[in-house]
Amino acid sequence: MAELPLFPWDAPGPYVAAFSTRRGGVSEGPFDSLNLGKLTADDPGRVAENRARLCAAVGTDDELLCFGRQVHGADVLRAEGQGEPGDGVWTEERGKPLLVFTADCLPVALARANGAQPAIAAVHVGWRGLLAGVVENAAGALGGGKFAAVIGPGIGPCCYDVGDEVAAPFRARFGPGIVRDGKLDLWTATEQALQAAGAEVTRLDLCTSCNPDLFFSHRRERGTTGRQGLIAYVT
Repeated sequence: MAELPLFPWDAPGPYVAAFSTRRGGVSEGPFDSLNLGKLTADDPGRVAENRARLCAAVGTDDELLCFGRQVHGADVLRAEGQGEPGDGVWTEERGKPLLVFTADCLPVALARANGAQPAIAAVHVGWRGLLAGVVENAAGALGGGKFAAVIGPGIGPCCYDVGDEVAAPFRARFGPGIVRDGKLDLWTATEQALQAAGAEVTRLDLCTSCNPDLFFSHRRERGTTGRQGLIAYVT
């Protein structure tokens, strides 16, 4: 079996959270090799095997996976199954793994760190969802108060070209420096939103577009690509 590298988060509490790369799976062609997304042109059986390998690598069962059907919105759902429209899932249940899929948007984990019952959320953050309030909704699902968060691999300010229709609302909310030379700093905007919601934030600052050997990138590959992900659960 191929090596399956992960970027784990040392979360403050009884949590497991890790970000996958494109390595270590069985998919081929533009989906080579650990594609987690079934809403691609990849073979569904290979995607299922990739998900099973990811779950095994973090000590959980792929039959327990919970995830939404991501629509670039702001809904954050209590984790109860698979496929309901929403860009984040959260749970207080021990051993219930959450999964979000990305290929340039940011995978973000949020975890309670206030001494209350452990709870964790996994969120898909793109520019539309961030402006619509997906970060605030995820924090609200955890009940507010002190929590920790980590921002995983996503397209960086080195590569994220945007037009005025995106730049203008981001500058209005996050300040003029959030877009420089036509490139959006989605990492910093998301960090600001998390901090405003009460989080202590860790950032990986890994650009999916700059690292074709490690990550899928929707922009770099012009839409024909796989999905890496964030997997997280309460232990």
